[in-house]
Amino acid sequence: MSITQEDKQKVISDYATKSGDTGSPEVQVAILTHRIAALTEHFKTHKKDNHSRRGLLKLVAQRRKLLDYTKAKDEARYQDLIKRLNIRR
Repeated sequence: MSITQEDKQKVISDYATKSGDTGSPEVQVAILTHRIAALTEHFKTHKKDNHSRRGLLKLVAQRRKLLDYTKAKDEARYQDLIKRLNIRR
């Protein structure tokens, strides 16, 4: 269910604004989106896994907060991010 270190490094390198960037909202949202996608696939076969479903809802809420923060700070970065990640809004 969790993402591997290699996958995480690839996501970080794709969305980093500068080298060594792991804390920007873009990187954090991209990592959360990757984890959410992995959990969504998990639920296709494990429909009754309610403990993990709670974790998924927490991840979605955390991503929502980060996206709201990005939108408040810079609308253009927000629009670019949701377009790159194919997030419905």
